[in-house]
Amino acid sequence: MQATMQRAEETARYARCVEISKRIYWDIERDVFRGRTLDFTQKFLPDGLSLVDRMDLPTAAERSLMSQIQGRTYANVFGLVERFIVAKVLELSREHSLGDQTALEALVRFGDEELKHQALFRRLEQMMAEGMPAGYTFMPDPDAVARAVLGRQTWAVLAFTCHIELFTQHHYLQSMQRDPELSELWKDVFLFHWKEESQHAVLDELEWVREDRRLAPGAREQAVTDFIELVAAFDALLQTQAAADVDYFVRVCGRPLTGEAVAKLRSGVLAAYRWQYIVSGVREARFHEVLAGLITDPQGARIGAALAPLM
Repeated sequence: MQATMQRAEETARYARCVEISKRIYWDIERDVFRGRTLDFTQKFLPDGLSLVDRMDLPTAAERSLMSQIQGRTYANVFGLVERFIVAKVLELSREHSLGDQTALEALVRFGDEELKHQALFRRLEQMMAEGMPAGYTFMPDPDAVARAVLGRQTWAVLAFTCHIELFTQHHYLQSMQRDPELSELWKDVFLFHWKEESQHAVLDELEWVREDRRLAPGAREQAVTDFIELVAAFDALLQTQAAADVDYFVRVCGRPLTGEAVAKLRSGVLAAYRWQYIVSGVREARFHEVLAGLITDPQGARIGAALAPLM
């Protein structure tokens, strides 16, 4: 009886995601861009994400430039993670194909929306490339990253994905939405992204909990290890991109910087990226609540110890 009630409750949550997906559907050109271009006199990321107010950047123009560089990377990182998210969602949808058709529809819509988000961020990258000085490089290969992520246990991939899609909501609601200094088009891109990501986070959680029910204790121990290693690998990616972004800033900012100043910028940008992509998600209340319900205290201690140097 309890299992039947649980399945009915889960089906209702899948159905709610389908209903919202239909109601909030949006088109990239018609609803988001609407013939507009980015305003390069304004910031892309708010200070609470870029942390430019903590860096030794003496002018508003330099702080704006750093915000735009970080914003460009921010959009490209989302395009990257959505590559492996789509692949995992397609895999999960097959498990529902001869079962719960409501769950199947919810996941098919999820995958379709993530493909649209990839197109959205490619369009945004094109605009940023046209409006910013040449020389920016996004270092990771999205397909190579996706293959590495998908080689891990599904439990770990879903934990990592849920963490990402929860922090996107926090970033928009707590920072972007409230900042009057951001480019209006940039804000709208992440407004529409947030509208669909809020449902994706629900589906991540449902699939993560469903996967957890199938794991033996030994398998869960390995899944926790895989999650820790995914975060560590992502941090390595952030270190590489932070260095590349600072090098680009140094080349285009219009003044010479000392070696000490460059080193401080490297440290500051890496701290910002760790905050954006790791710390803000791990500290997100819903992620912490779901994770705590799926692991033992010793496993939680392992995760905490592994993340401590990044926090």
